[in-house]
Amino acid sequence: MTAFDVLILGSGLAGQSLALRLADKLKIALVTKRSLEDSASAWAQGGIAAVLDPTDDTEAHVSDTHTAGAGLCSDSATRFVVENGPRAIRWLIDHGVPFTADPDSSVGYHLTREGGHSHRRIIHAADATGAAVQATLTEQVRRHPNITILEQHIAIDLITGTKVGRTNEGCLGAYVLDIAKDEMRTIAARHTVLATGGTGKVYLYTTNPDTATGDGVAMAWRAGCRVANMEFIQFHPTCLYHPQAKSFLISEAVRGEGGVLRRPDGSRFMQDHDPRLELAPRDVVARAIDFEMKKHGLDCVFLDISHKPAEFLQSHFPNIMARCLELGIDITRQPIPVVPAAHYSCGGIVTDLHARTDVKGLYAIGESACTGLHGANRLASNSLLECLVFSESAAADILANPRPLPDNLPQWDESRVTDADETIVISHNWDELRRFMWDYVGIVRTNKRLERAQHRIRLLAREIDEYYSNFRVSNDLIELRNLVVTAELIVRSALKRKESRGLHFSRDYPGTLPKARDTILRPPRKRSFVRAPLPRD
Repeated sequence: MTAFDVLILGSGLAGQSLALRLADKLKIALVTKRSLEDSASAWAQGGIAAVLDPTDDTEAHVSDTHTAGAGLCSDSATRFVVENGPRAIRWLIDHGVPFTADPDSSVGYHLTREGGHSHRRIIHAADATGAAVQATLTEQVRRHPNITILEQHIAIDLITGTKVGRTNEGCLGAYVLDIAKDEMRTIAARHTVLATGGTGKVYLYTTNPDTATGDGVAMAWRAGCRVANMEFIQFHPTCLYHPQAKSFLISEAVRGEGGVLRRPDGSRFMQDHDPRLELAPRDVVARAIDFEMKKHGLDCVFLDISHKPAEFLQSHFPNIMARCLELGIDITRQPIPVVPAAHYSCGGIVTDLHARTDVKGLYAIGESACTGLHGANRLASNSLLECLVFSESAAADILANPRPLPDNLPQWDESRVTDADETIVISHNWDELRRFMWDYVGIVRTNKRLERAQHRIRLLAREIDEYYSNFRVSNDLIELRNLVVTAELIVRSALKRKESRGLHFSRDYPGTLPKARDTILRPPRKRSFVRAPLPRD
């Protein structure tokens, strides 16, 4: 058994920023399934939303967030994030993040505008903001003597007092698989943080990296935490459609800087769906594209920004331009073929404004958490801001509330399992799950489709549980087990919502109820833990 003050599961912006905020005072373990650089944060192109320009104000950002969230955002959480946003950006600047400069701007940096925003408030590093932020912080994380980096490691499950006969002791750490060595590790910690990212790989098409398998949500659910609003899956409207392009995102900022959506015949169509045209919120644009594709039998639609000067495109979208050129698409002359793809999970593990979950000593930050900020639809570029604000909040709470270091935790027991005789079960079930989730629990839903998905999930869950009980675990089995749990929570949440709101659109319930309510799911068995309040108004 090894022990740390804080065990952080996940190495994106949420996990790395928290590690850096704590490492001067505490011993940190940072666990990541692949390399430290491999996360959804690193893939983020557009930027980070914050009130930086003097012509902008907090109330406008709060209002834009509420509008995008379709009445479901927590006002307290929204204000908390927006009000702390400028300080979070300053923290990144102080750490050396090379945001795109603009000497003519009152703040010294170029601010762009994205769908749903009433002002230019997106600070960015060209069109690869996440990569710039991640590279900057990763270098500092690797150098810090108090941060132990465990790459090629995946958490199997949380260790809680309830599971090991220590009632009311909360979270004590986690069992972790060293993927490269195929060895189990028992890691004890005073505080454990889930910063594991999203759930995109539960769908066939996603902009997320392969690591986005809902691990944090599934582990927290098994540990006794509530989850909320899992039905709200944001489908990014513009993922590059090309047989050689895997999950390449065409940034929201392309539409923010004047890109227009066209049918294959060149005609525009957003005017038929929303008066805000291409600057409508993502859910509106995604449904519009989905409608056009189904109505006209299209494989994709086209995003055209070729009317902008080539110098402008090279300056603002160098990575998008380069990737498209690799595939034979010159965006200065041709429109970009795009399709919607699963992009972001607005729901997750219920937390309060200190990032605390229902289990003592367990925190959740980033996409795995449901803070109340995103409501029924995330406003563009609020997600990286949420990571930063809640990593600061969690750090303050961890430092203010020391806990004893757990000792004598039981080791992982493999005495009653054997090596798997074949792994086709894992690959087959993985493919089946992702395909029927795409077909039945996608952009437009019906009760019949959801019930079909639920039936298949339950069959898969039984088969996977049996496999998990009899064979040694592997990375693929752990991820599949978590994906099935996550899929079930998404479907259960979708079936509970008897309306269409934000990202959840049901043909059976096309109207919106007068009062917005959260969908909260509670674990099935009564457990001994302290519940944190859900930050709702």
